Amino acid sequence: MSSFAEVFGGEPDGVWYAPGRVNLIGEHTDYNDGFVLPFALAQRTTVTARRSAGPQWTVHSTLTKETVQIDEAAAATPGALAGWSAYVAGVVWAMHEAGHRVAGAELFIDSDVPLGAGLSSSHALECAVLGALTDLSDVDIPVTARPRLVQRSENGYVGAPTGILDQSASILCQAGHALFLDCRDLSNEQVPFDLAAAGLALLVIDTRAPHQHTDGEYAKRRSACEAAARVLGVPALRDVSGEHLDAALAALPDDESRRRVRHVVTENQRVLDTVSLLRAGQLRAIGPLLSASHTSMRDDYEITVPPVDTAVAAALSAGAYGARMTGGGFGGCVLALTDAGAVDEVQQAVRNAFASNGFTEPATFLAVPSQGAGRLA
Repeated sequence: MSSFAEVFGGEPDGVWYAPGRVNLIGEHTDYNDGFVLPFALAQRTTVTARRSAGPQWTVHSTLTKETVQIDEAAAATPGALAGWSAYVAGVVWAMHEAGHRVAGAELFIDSDVPLGAGLSSSHALECAVLGALTDLSDVDIPVTARPRLVQRSENGYVGAPTGILDQSASILCQAGHALFLDCRDLSNEQVPFDLAAAGLALLVIDTRAPHQHTDGEYAKRRSACEAAARVLGVPALRDVSGEHLDAALAALPDDESRRRVRHVVTENQRVLDTVSLLRAGQLRAIGPLLSASHTSMRDDYEITVPPVDTAVAAALSAGAYGARMTGGGFGGCVLALTDAGAVDEVQQAVRNAFASNGFTEPATFLAVPSQGAGRLA
């Protein structure tokens, strides 16, 4: 594998990183001003970087072995670039839009966050680039303001209508905790989530069924929620409480709208219930909430696919306390909460189920709640 010195010559000014994330529970609630509960992974994207002269950004990716030049015109024009380099250009664009002067730079990018698995590899890239360019440009962007800036990059430059969950997790999470985040005002709480101390493990099953947010399905779900909120006369679906859910559903014009709203409202409540259990140290008890979340995503939000459903069913049949898809949907990863000593059994059950269904063999790893973005050197 190449190094910064081999690509650019000389020594870098520093190394910055941002992790991928797993969303423990709270799917498609973020853009509805709701509640989410993600945590950062040990897997991360690193950006080794050096300031350079002139308003351009030269970026090398070890994953694609490409080197891309981003000039000032491309960085100023949303949609001018496609692929992974668009995420880098989008950060420059968003910083400019926020009134910051952005120094030219040479950026060497490496990552062990699985791509296309719903673990937020794109946001890990953006958050790490933002950290590097903020320091190299000697600008002051408070940590609490960075998630919104990355969201603007993704929405305004890349063209993906993502919410605020992924960026917040990558930047704000603390090791050994899950981040209870209110997506309306970004108030947050670090909730203890020490799996090892409880004798538990959270197995991540990468189904190898890649997802894509920009294919229109994510946008359709978001538009449906916004339309339903208008019909119900509320700012966002977060404002529909569980006790008023039946009345809200009766006011909606079609079954699809009712299913979408039911998922968001009940998912918000599942997040609140999960946080209460974690605060009380009852980690095993969150299992049924995870499984109920998956059922809601499958039946009401209709964002799961056969490999994902198969992984959930197999994990539960092997004794997992709960299992659910995590991420935007239409592929990606499944979480299975299990006793630490039962991980191998659950993994084998999932592999057997995939083999019998003719699916590609899944990849698995244990999720460890880890530290959010920072500087390594």
